[in-house]
Order: sequence, then structure tokens, then C-alpha cells
Amino acid sequence: MMPSRALLHLLLWLGRLVVCEVSQDFSKCLNFFYKQTPPTGIGESGCRYICQRYHNLYHFASLYDQQRRIPLYSAYILSPAHGKRPKVWKYEPQLYFSGASPEMKAFPTTVDQNIVESQAVLKDYLNSTYTRGHLNPNLHQKTIENRKATFTLTNIVPQRKESNSGTWNQLEREVLDRFNSSCNGTMHVITGSMPYVRERWLRNRVSIPEYLWSAYCCPSYSDNLTASERLFFPAYAAVGRNDRNSAEDIVPVDSKAKASLRGYDVRKMPVEELERILEKRLGVPMIKLFDQQCQE
Repeated sequence: MMPSRALLHLLLWLGRLVVCEVSQDFSKCLNFFYKQTPPTGIGESGCRYICQRYHNLYHFASLYDQQRRIPLYSAYILSPAHGKRPKVWKYEPQLYFSGASPEMKAFPTTVDQNIVESQAVLKDYLNSTYTRGHLNPNLHQKTIENRKATFTLTNIVPQRKESNSGTWNQLEREVLDRFNSSCNGTMHVITGSMPYVRERWLRNRVSIPEYLWSAYCCPSYSDNLTASERLFFPAYAAVGRNDRNSAEDIVPVDSKAKASLRGYDVRKMPVEELERILEKRLGVPMIKLFDQQCQE
């Protein structure tokens, strides 16, 4: 007879397989994608499709790479934040057991080893040179429940401080300003991570992205834009450096930038250009982030 402990681990392992089989789409949270159409071309074995659920509501969607323990991207609808920044970090129970609660939960004081094996945990980032970088930032979420939901490690990648609170934060604020000033309707945003060609790891567990990327889609926008402002609509994108020593083929370094931020530059570009960069780096053809290139 199989020992009870071994049987438990077998059941948990089988439970993870069930998650993989039954969660291969975003059918419960398609509203976070433009025209309810997720990106094509991004995804691989080991990925989990997470409709990020908190207090019985879906708040955004993440394609989570369970092998790398980071999200490949998070997709959300932008809305300006109000109130204080949340502090409680959460994890996804169903990543380690399909029968667990579908709601994200706050990390317990003592973290079960099955959680540790299935996803990133707070200890991975403790005393490291990387911060916990949001793909869906709480700055882009309105209600306190929305913002609390972004504080799950399934929405987080290892990000250098100079990028997280510096150049990338500046980009997030620019996108928010553009939404407030010129977007007349819904703005759909997809923000993702781009791995090194030769992968690098945090604590030998969590994949470190060489770049972050983001794209937004706002098909309904102001008629009073200048010629230069029209370049940013209906859709636009950006790639940001997460390593000041990376080559400059994707994002050049501004030698005149502030010394503390130099090497963490952000390059803005049309969505089509970002798609070509992702196709080359990820080695897949025909990546499309927005249906019909965000055209109504």
C-alpha cells in the first residue's frame, strides 16, 4: 500500500496536471482584452491562464509561466487610482492544487512547501538586488479592491529599482496621463516580460526578464489631437531595459540621461514594432497583441 504522505504528493501532482488541462484559456475574463481577444503567439508549455480573482470578482488576467515562476504578461483595463497603496502580498492557491480556492490569498506566516514549489514566494525576493515589479500596476487601478488584487506574485517579475521606481514608473504615468487627457473610452493594456536569450535566475528559481514591454489600445480618442499626439493613438507600445549592461539593439542607451537611471532607458514605438521584437526574441511567428491592430 502507498504511504499516506506519498499518496498526498501524488494527488497534489495530479491536481496540478488538471489545472493545466482545464485552464488553457481566459474564458472567464475575456473582457480585459480588446474585443475579448487575447494576444496570439505568446504562450508555451507550462503556462497557466489565470483570471485574477479577489473578493469574488475578476480584476485582470495573467498568463503565468509556472516553470519560470513569472507572468509572461498581465492584461487589464486602465482606470486612475485613488487612495493608499496596498501592502499585503498574495499567492494563487490553484497553482499547486486544482481543488483549492479560486481566489488569491494572502501569504501565511509559514508557507507550505507545495506553494513554494508551484510559484514564486516572498522569500525569493528577500535581500536581493531586485524589487517586485508589477506588470499590472496599482497606479492603473481605481478601487481599493482592484489595487489589492495587483499585489499577487503571479503579477510580479524581478525588476531593478532604477526601472521599477524610475524610468518604467515614468512610462506608467505617461500612459495614465494620455488616458486622462485623450482617451474617450476604454483603454486596454497588456504588459509583459522578455527573458534573456540565456536565461538568468533569481535564487535559482525565478526567471529575471532582460526587458519589460507594454502596449495599450484606445480606439476611441479625442478629435482635437495635434499631429504629434495622433502618433500615440489608437495604440502604442514601449520596451524598457531591466539591465543597464544589455546590448543596445532593442533599446539604445541615452548617454545624457541622469546617471542613476542611465541604462534603464525606455523606448517607445508602434505596436507593430513591438510585435516584431517579441517574435524575434521569443522565436515565434505572427504575434498579435490586439485584434485588428486596435481598429474599430
